[in-house]
Amino acid sequence: MAGKVRRPTGRYAGRSTQDRRAERRQRLLDAGMRLFGDSPGYRATSVAALCADAGLSTRQFYEEFRSLEEVLAALHLLVNDWAEQAAAEALAEASGLGLEERVAAAFRAYASAVTSEPRRIRIAFVEIVGVSPQLEHQRLSRRSRWVEFIRAEAEAAAERGEAAPRDYRLSSTAFIGAVNGLLHDWSAGWVDATLDEVVDELVLILLAMLLPPGRQTAGGPVTNG
Repeated sequence: MAGKVRRPTGRYAGRSTQDRRAERRQRLLDAGMRLFGDSPGYRATSVAALCADAGLSTRQFYEEFRSLEEVLAALHLLVNDWAEQAAAEALAEASGLGLEERVAAAFRAYASAVTSEPRRIRIAFVEIVGVSPQLEHQRLSRRSRWVEFIRAEAEAAAERGEAAPRDYRLSSTAFIGAVNGLLHDWSAGWVDATLDEVVDELVLILLAMLLPPGRQTAGGPVTNG
């Protein structure tokens, strides 16, 4: 009917505003992964460069994020979420196996999620460090979450008689520190080893932390105690 005004539907070309915003946000995150996780890195990336890579305008950027730091924070959480989900799923799938097999499966799943793309390593272990007090708090909070993940699994194994019975808070913290430090240094080119060798070494460290004194692992005797 002539003169009839149609109500706005919130849809454009058959897509809702929410869907279009979700797509824009994902394009910005993908661009952040490319630029922060590779060259030029977070500190050398501008909003304009990120938007150009994503094929979006700066106006659209500020509709989704307040700053580049917020993009980096979101990417850091995503990488950690992927790794945590992978480790939890691997533990569930290996529930009927022995301690060594479960530990190796869980850590390798974690490592695969984090290292399947070199950009993820840089986001999680390099670019995030020292950016701001807010991001340091986020980084250390997620680190504490991983410490608790390891500690809880270790103490559950000890209750089943599979692991040495002791307080695992300090050793879990030390292990996560080793993971972060070694993957950071490997990513920076300071460790002369393949990624597989790095992961193998970390699995041995974790097993040495868990197994009772004198028990053998695939890599040799455990001498912790």
